[in-house]
Amino acid sequence: MNDRVNSDTTTSRRILRPRRLALLGTVAALGVAVLAAAPGSSPFGPSSFIAPAQAAESAATPPGFGDLVSKVKPAVISVRVKIDQDNDKSAMLQQNRMDQDEDTPFDQFSRQFGFRGPGGMNGMPRQRHQMITGEGSGFFISADGYAVTNNHVVDHAESVQVTMDDGTSYTAKVVGTDPKTDLALIKVDGKKDFPFVKFSDQKPRIGDWVVAVGNPFGLGGTVTAGIVSASGRDIGNGPYDDFIQIDAPINKGNSGGPAFDMNGNVIGVNTAIFSPSGGSVGIGFDIPASTAKLVVAQLKDKGAVTRGWLGVQVQPVTAEIADSLGLKEARGAIVDDPQDGSPAAKAGIEAGDVITAVNGTAIKDSRDLARTIATLAPGSSVKLDVFHKGDSKTVTLALGELPNERQAKADVGKDQPGPGTPRLGLALAPAGDVQGAGQKGVVVTEVDPQGPAAQRGIQTGDVILNVGGKAVANVGDVRSELAQAKSSGKRSVLLQVKGAQATRFVAVPLA
Repeated sequence: MNDRVNSDTTTSRRILRPRRLALLGTVAALGVAVLAAAPGSSPFGPSSFIAPAQAAESAATPPGFGDLVSKVKPAVISVRVKIDQDNDKSAMLQQNRMDQDEDTPFDQFSRQFGFRGPGGMNGMPRQRHQMITGEGSGFFISADGYAVTNNHVVDHAESVQVTMDDGTSYTAKVVGTDPKTDLALIKVDGKKDFPFVKFSDQKPRIGDWVVAVGNPFGLGGTVTAGIVSASGRDIGNGPYDDFIQIDAPINKGNSGGPAFDMNGNVIGVNTAIFSPSGGSVGIGFDIPASTAKLVVAQLKDKGAVTRGWLGVQVQPVTAEIADSLGLKEARGAIVDDPQDGSPAAKAGIEAGDVITAVNGTAIKDSRDLARTIATLAPGSSVKLDVFHKGDSKTVTLALGELPNERQAKADVGKDQPGPGTPRLGLALAPAGDVQGAGQKGVVVTEVDPQGPAAQRGIQTGDVILNVGGKAVANVGDVRSELAQAKSSGKRSVLLQVKGAQATRFVAVPLA
């Protein structure tokens, strides 16, 4: 997406539209065990009461999950961690965030589901060398002891202990973590015959059965079942969100545990839930197996994850932006600003270009572009389909390596316009006159709150660099380009706007 843990009573905000999401790491505690009824069972009596018309359908329904569970359950582990918050500065900073009212969405969620905060359970002052204890889940992926869990389960851990289904416990070490996808790889040494499971090679279908195994509320080895209820969910965790949604009940402590298909393969890693009450309401989110495989392979080889880097700031192509550019459909990612010296800039990609495909695969939006590039290795040669000033072209470039602080972000004249000139509700002045010689564009000096520009978020102090793809230096330039856009039949005009934080494109209706 960046997440952690917390106290049971903390209320969290909503991402998506739901009210509360929560990470699933938990304080070791007893709770309510959730039992899953076997699909096909009936509370009204034996199967002989099933109507003949339903017999064929009922026969195709699996009688239960017993065989599947006996096969995969030995590979699922409970993960217990301890953090010395006095000796670990990062952990202390993490805990301090728990007491804040406003922070990142997943910090909000994790406060409700995780480690005890620095004030203790009853608000008593924290004692020196206090150990914070938390629990989660995980699963072995190899016979020699490699196991997968969530980053937020083992983040800043002083010690990690895993417990198998038969009660045997081992000390584990953290091999590597990836906060951007909330994945971690841990290793147990000393044996070569651990039971293990494999990641699925196929994307699950919506409606497929799914079985979750984990350590909710410290109740290790708990099994629940449901279906895959949606895919491609963005829950605000980061630029690579692409979660599978399941309705198999998962709770505090299920974090890092596996979700299985009916073949016993892992389709996803349980990570977060939508939770208005603090417990499961049947909406959980899993990191897809396809993502986990790529991340885990790099963690095993290098202990860290490297990602491809284009070096562009992008935003989605809205219907208005598509219309203003002459695109037939609203898809792809429009480049706001290629970074100096980046692979994109060196390949000639400019602000206003729309990236529509990578290696022949269509790009849906800016988030899709970020995810696609992130799956490619630095140094990889890629072909980008680009819509540039009304024409399509293909650009080939070599990806750079994504630095830790960078990522592909999924982030007019009020003074007597001439007859027929569209009105944007802005007062403008040359940037050189307002901000000093050498400044480009025109500065917004006043905004009509009822005008179309205000409705698109343009504010006083913003600088308009170009209109309709043409650089502007004064109010006359803006008027000319607005008139040209209107005469060509466009319903909106694309403005490149430089704000306090970043440069972006805004499509404003031509009134």
